[in-house]
Amino acid sequence: MPRLATAQAPTRLLIFGDSLTEGYGLRPGDGLVPRLQDYLDAHNRPTVVLNGGLSGDSTYGGRVRIGWSLTRHRPDAVVIELGGNDMLMGWDVRAAETNLDVILQDARAGGRPVLLVGVHPVDGDAKWRQSWIDLWPRLAERHGALLLPDLYAPLTFAPKDRQRDLVLADGIHPSAKGVELMVQVLGPAVIALLDQK
Repeated sequence: MPRLATAQAPTRLLIFGDSLTEGYGLRPGDGLVPRLQDYLDAHNRPTVVLNGGLSGDSTYGGRVRIGWSLTRHRPDAVVIELGGNDMLMGWDVRAAETNLDVILQDARAGGRPVLLVGVHPVDGDAKWRQSWIDLWPRLAERHGALLLPDLYAPLTFAPKDRQRDLVLADGIHPSAKGVELMVQVLGPAVIALLDQK
């Protein structure tokens, strides 16, 4: 008797981050996670995108909750997007690096593929800003993670007359239009991540 083909279970992808991941200030369908889900669906990548975002979270908060989040969601792959709130509070990059080391180590446990997403540094001292820019590739190389160096790049480098429409009134969080641009750069990086499964 012929064996029936069984459908492959979709990949469970955890997006672990802060308010950007959670979808702060946006309608439920307009946030980063649902729009990324739409992108992967459109590219025929059977994936369940899991929202591990917490508004206001820092790298320290992420370090505290990564184990619980991995246990709860049981992901096959993880995207890590943290550090923006550390920057806004003017924290030293060395503390963030220590926290992200732990997060990446836990996320990579068992050979799970990970994508580290960097965030464009906020205004401040040039040396301090450069230390954040240098952080993301160093961590990705150390932990064997894929890297998207700057998720905000499509917004930061958009024409000045368009930038106002790409962020919310707070000038920090992306609008629905801003999220769309972010997904256009995040989506291919996530597909590369899924290809490691």
